[in-house]
Amino acid sequence: MRTKSGWSSNRAKKKLFKRAKGYRGGRRKLLRTVKETLIRAGVFAYRDRRNKKRNIRRLWIVRVNAAVRQRGLRYSEFIAGLKKAGVELDRRTLSEMAIHDPPAFDQVVDKVKQALAAA
Repeated sequence: MRTKSGWSSNRAKKKLFKRAKGYRGGRRKLLRTVKETLIRAGVFAYRDRRNKKRNIRRLWIVRVNAAVRQRGLRYSEFIAGLKKAGVELDRRTLSEMAIHDPPAFDQVVDKVKQALAAA
């Protein structure tokens, strides 16, 4: 008996069209264009998941820099002082502290200043 692949190919196409929902024109309606568009969208998504991490880290650094400058240090000095003082806080934590808990951040800055003065 001959078997036809109509059911499985229709299901595969349906999956692709479902993923392309919300696109405009042929990018949603034409199979070949849908395939191209989805591949391209996947490439952008992959790339930008990595770029997002970079951008968020840059934001933390900008925030910490602004908070540290208000307290009379530069960012590079502050990071060097953190290492000398043996404080193992990451940039995300420091950024959150600077925004939500300034007294605790002041204590960290004081510790860094002491470590820099001792060196």
